[in-house]
Amino acid sequence: MLTRVYCWTLLLAILCLQQVNATALSYSLAPHESECFYVWSDQPGKKLGFYFAVQSGGSFDIDYKVLDPREGIILSGEKERQGDFVFTATDVGEYSFCFANDMSTFVEKLIDFEITVENEMRPNFNKHISSTNEPPAVLSAMDESLYRLSGALTNVARTQKYFRTREHRSSSTVISTENRIFWFAMLESAAVVVMACVQVLVIRSFFQVKKGGV
Repeated sequence: MLTRVYCWTLLLAILCLQQVNATALSYSLAPHESECFYVWSDQPGKKLGFYFAVQSGGSFDIDYKVLDPREGIILSGEKERQGDFVFTATDVGEYSFCFANDMSTFVEKLIDFEITVENEMRPNFNKHISSTNEPPAVLSAMDESLYRLSGALTNVARTQKYFRTREHRSSSTVISTENRIFWFAMLESAAVVVMACVQVLVIRSFFQVKKGGV
């Protein structure tokens, strides 16, 4: 009976093990534009995750910075293509995640980013144990396996984000290359037509006889 209680406790712990609030957005940043996004942390010790990737525009780079509720800089970077960070919120308040496209004169930047707020606490089995002071070894092993699986899933999600970013960048590069080839071909065709017309005019001038000539 006690083992069954432990199993139900573990299942409930698995369901409530990790509470995550995530915000995944895509934003088009105009030239010389700066924009900030905000997340509220209601208690210290929470983990804040910040991921971003420039999907299109220019050299796929952007300036960013992360500010705490006291306007102190936690993270910052210039001309970065993407980033994936996790840090602990030490203060209660509003955290700012800002992007700046100051280096571009006329190119927009499409940014894909995600902000997560996690409150991950390991379940305490000691309060459910009456006969011993230590949790069963089976539950401890399952608990560790659960956390390893959680870490593996996080790595898989990050890998998917990385390949999605590469796919978008490759697609943007292909579209840009196609446009350049098209306009280069049009310019080359126009140059050929102009040269042909000039050659016809030059050849006709050789056979034209001026009035009064012999």
